[in-house]
Amino acid sequence: MSAERKSIFSKIDSITLVLYFALAIIGMAAVFSVEYRSTDPTIFMFSKSYMKQLMWLGISLFVGLIIILTDSKFFSNISFLSYTIGLFLLFITIFVGVDVKGSHSWLGIGSVRFQPGEVCKIFTSLALAKFISLPETNFKTTRARLIAVAIALIPAALIILQKETGLALVYFCFFLVMYREGLPNTILIIGFSLIALVLATLLLDRKVLFLILTLVAVGVGVILRDTLRRNIVASIILVSVWLGSVLFSQVAVPFAFKHVLQKHQIDRIFSTLGQDVPEEYSHREEKGDEKKVNSSDYNVKQSKIAIGSGGFMGKGFLNGTSTKNEFVPEQNTDFIFCAIGEQFGFIGSLGLVAIYITLMLRIIYLAERQRSSFSRIYGYCVASILFFHFAVNISMTIGLAPVIGITLPFLSYGGSSLLSFSVLIFILIRLDIDRQVMIR
Repeated sequence: MSAERKSIFSKIDSITLVLYFALAIIGMAAVFSVEYRSTDPTIFMFSKSYMKQLMWLGISLFVGLIIILTDSKFFSNISFLSYTIGLFLLFITIFVGVDVKGSHSWLGIGSVRFQPGEVCKIFTSLALAKFISLPETNFKTTRARLIAVAIALIPAALIILQKETGLALVYFCFFLVMYREGLPNTILIIGFSLIALVLATLLLDRKVLFLILTLVAVGVGVILRDTLRRNIVASIILVSVWLGSVLFSQVAVPFAFKHVLQKHQIDRIFSTLGQDVPEEYSHREEKGDEKKVNSSDYNVKQSKIAIGSGGFMGKGFLNGTSTKNEFVPEQNTDFIFCAIGEQFGFIGSLGLVAIYITLMLRIIYLAERQRSSFSRIYGYCVASILFFHFAVNISMTIGLAPVIGITLPFLSYGGSSLLSFSVLIFILIRLDIDRQVMIR
């Protein structure tokens, strides 16, 4: 090994690498625990998901080694090109994609399938970091911010057309990155206001909500009447906000629930809110090979039972009755956290959460010590993606969020997911090795 390569490996952030390996090994053990049966002739059964996951882990480590040995400037140089390729893959998937469990978001090459939406998270992170870090980009201008938003949300729009709404929502985590880089608080306030308005639309009668919005607008107008008389612009803003809120709640949200979201997604959203699905949405039928469920909250109920049965200390490795008997749907993918909760209890679940939080804090630490703004922004992209997946996945398994098909990083079974998260981490590790270099 040359002296240059020895120098590269000696600069690897060992803490990040150890945390990565810890989560990958826990993930392998979790998938193994829900699939292994004592009647199996051998544990080396390549038809099992845990063996496929082991293969994908090997591929991920091989790709990671290549990334470590690659010049760090390479990732900045290919940012826009890779993003363009990613958009192309997302676009063609709409037409030639393979249907899997109701979504049209997979591309098949022989017997191998992968989700371009998973890989495109990497490309979007690189492109966003590249654009914001360009010397000619002034992120304080509206134009620059709109371009950054477009970079983040164009992939999401294409993924929605593939009927993979859950994965599309991940791309909204890039707003956290933009906030770190100077996006005004007003944007976050608008975002949270829209979320609140969506919830109000689902929980209240539309006529009642229209009346409330109108009364609020009138009340604000009365309070600010002197200002509104002197400033016509303020009057226009108030009327625009009222009109926008009305159109959003009366038109946009109902349209999305009728024509964008799928039936099982609507069922899960209203189940999380503790409401029955309204008549106007309940008539929709699932199409193709989408899985029909007898109860909209069956998955979450079984998940809670499995996690709750683990108690404080858990039942022990390979002793999970709910997961062993496959009472929990998708228990090796979206609901893999149930295997941890049932077998290792509250203590094991808390330990896993601690590892995730430590990894995310470490990534933020790495991002902040970068000399290059490209590397810093990319680091925050990685942290934001991990946080979104981690928070939403665990929240939906314990009933705090709708079940939208978000994987748990490094634990959920899936080659595309494991490989994309691994590449995200290894690129950051490589950039951190050259943290004193100005990468543009």
